Amino acid sequence: PGLSYTWIFNNNTLYVQEDSRRFVSQETGNLYIAKVEPSDVGNYTCVVTNSEAEQSVRGPPTPLTLRSDGVMGEYEPKIEVRFPETTYAAKGSSVKLECFALGK
Repeated sequence: PGLSYTWIFNNNTLYVQEDSRRFVSQETGNLYIAKVEPSDVGNYTCVVTNSEAEQSVRGPPTPLTLRSDGVMGEYEPKIEVRFPETTYAAKGSSVKLECFALGK
C-alpha cells in the first residue's frame, strides 16, 4: 500500500503512456508491451513512489532492442493471473484486478 510504479522512456521526463499496447501493473510494477514496434526501442527506467513517505526511487535503465535475426521465442498461450486468494473492498469503492493473456 502506498506504492505506485511508473516508467520513463529514454531518460525523458515524459512517462510511458498506457495505451492499447502498453500497460504498467500497479501490483508488480512490470511494464507489459504487446507487439513491440521499432519506436519502442530505447532505455526504460522504473520509478517507484511511496506516497506515504513522499519519496521516489529510480531504478537503473533497462535497454530494449529488436532482434536482427528475426527469431522470436515461442511459448504456449496462457492466462497470467496473480489475484490474491481473497480480495476485500468497501461497498461503493473500486477494485482493479489484473489479468494478462500471454503467448504467440
